[in-house]
Amino acid sequence: MKILNEFVPTRKFLKLAEEIAPLVDGWNVTDSAAGFPAPSGVVVSCILKQKYPEKYVCPIFILHYKGPVEVGGLALAADIIGLDGLAVTMGDNPKYGEPIKMLKSSEEARDFLRTQVKLKNLKLGCLLTARRSVEETIERAKGAWDFIYFMRLEDKTFPILEQVAKECKKMNKPIYAYFLVGTPKNVETVKMIGWPVTTTMANVEKTAAKLEGMVDGIIATCAGDAEGDKEMLQKLQKFRS
Repeated sequence: MKILNEFVPTRKFLKLAEEIAPLVDGWNVTDSAAGFPAPSGVVVSCILKQKYPEKYVCPIFILHYKGPVEVGGLALAADIIGLDGLAVTMGDNPKYGEPIKMLKSSEEARDFLRTQVKLKNLKLGCLLTARRSVEETIERAKGAWDFIYFMRLEDKTFPILEQVAKECKKMNKPIYAYFLVGTPKNVETVKMIGWPVTTTMANVEKTAAKLEGMVDGIIATCAGDAEGDKEMLQKLQKFRS
């Protein structure tokens, strides 16, 4: 399975990418995470794709920060550069100003990009949460999405992921699961994010083994613990394919 890293852009993003590039199959790039301004996820992704064309690069695409013209412009840039996809979501509210709601759902944005902006090759994906029922989650996965990201994976939500992944295989839709690793250094960050951890550093390999054959890849992160990321990615090398 693909081992992707959850990549939070900073001013030093090129240096950070260079350090972990040998350890990953690609990056899932955040988009002003938690609503704070950060280097554009699409811009950073385009630069990474140009520098590492063999890597999978897909930014999160948060609609609450963008009007329709910007949504279309950024998606066209991603299409032209050849990014591997956009993971479309309404996302967090911005920390400054008000959320933009001109595109009222991920589905509306998806259809706008395909019919009005007329994307040619760019794949569009949605984020599914384990907080909804299996039936609701599978029904959304059956929509006109090209790929799926599954959030909030922990021990008790593995059965949900397993059922959703089976349906995705039937539909030939790649599915990637967020893989949040808890460490002593990221306790406060994880609290701020509000997600359960998928596993601990000591159990990274055991948990990853359960996902082999179930998902197409994982989006691995230690959420703010850069050294933890490197240790975690080293442990995940044997699962890369």
